[in-house]
Amino acid sequence: MGWREFELIVTAGAGSAVLIMLLLPMFRRYALARPNARSSHSAPTPQGGGVAVVLAVAIALGVDGALIGPERAALVDMLPLGAAVVLLTIVGAIDDMVPIAPMWRLAVQAVAVTLTVATMPVELRAIPIVPITIERAAEIFAGLWFVNLVNFMDGIDWMTVAEAVPSAASMFIFALFGAAPAMTGSVALALCGAILGFAPFNKPVAKLFLGDVGSLPIGLLLFWLLLQLAGSGHMAAAMLLPLYYVADTSITLLRRLVRGERITEAHRTHFYQLAVVRGFSVMTVVQSVFAVNLMLAVLAALSILISSVAFDLLAVAGGCTLVAALLAMMWRGQR
Repeated sequence: MGWREFELIVTAGAGSAVLIMLLLPMFRRYALARPNARSSHSAPTPQGGGVAVVLAVAIALGVDGALIGPERAALVDMLPLGAAVVLLTIVGAIDDMVPIAPMWRLAVQAVAVTLTVATMPVELRAIPIVPITIERAAEIFAGLWFVNLVNFMDGIDWMTVAEAVPSAASMFIFALFGAAPAMTGSVALALCGAILGFAPFNKPVAKLFLGDVGSLPIGLLLFWLLLQLAGSGHMAAAMLLPLYYVADTSITLLRRLVRGERITEAHRTHFYQLAVVRGFSVMTVVQSVFAVNLMLAVLAALSILISSVAFDLLAVAGGCTLVAALLAMMWRGQR
């Protein structure tokens, strides 16, 4: 890591932490998450820390672009993504204070994801064997799901940290070695730093939550990073990094649909939530998720390095086995 990368992650991390300390009194006054039957916390806790995370990412990238001439043009190209992130940040902030009807929230998310996907360079193709219109439509659907699943999974302290930090750090390393566009690495490093700046405030027992204002735009940024990786010819790696999140949320959704439950209602039936209910500590759960995510990142790196269809299939199978073992542990609980 050179001086520029060091400056980027430090700016994002310090900016996030400082903004949180400045804004925390406002969060306590206007965005207090009070516990209910579906909550995983037992005391009123301020939420909204995601505002600081998003602002810190923007500040760090802005400073980086101002100091490094070539980055300015790349930042201009990212204006649609920036607009989509702002849109999700605004709707998340409103939803944290005054709940928005699910369909209206979904409609705004669809606009943000469509703006992000539709403005991607035509040469970035994750599934080049199908027409680009079909691929982009599939990516919009996947992006809408991914934004929501990150929101769903932000249900216990440090869970988003355990997912986003290894994923973003991996994306930075992959971009550093040419596996994704250079700007991907800058965004990944800024996001990693900003979440690390938030992490001390969210450490169990949390003094601050991200809120929808953080989980929604963070979900979009992670999805954009994964699209850059998949579009650069590394679909297996892009599938492996978020595999635990995708599996937990997708299986939980299917279970709820089979039981005839209303999927728009809040609940506590994700595997990670059941693990806490069934005896595991929050720290044990997030440490287990972090460890599995590190192993998934190693498999993703190997799939890029070896660049073989056979190994890609083997790596994805290995990742599925790791995630299945983690889900089984969570389902059983502490005995």
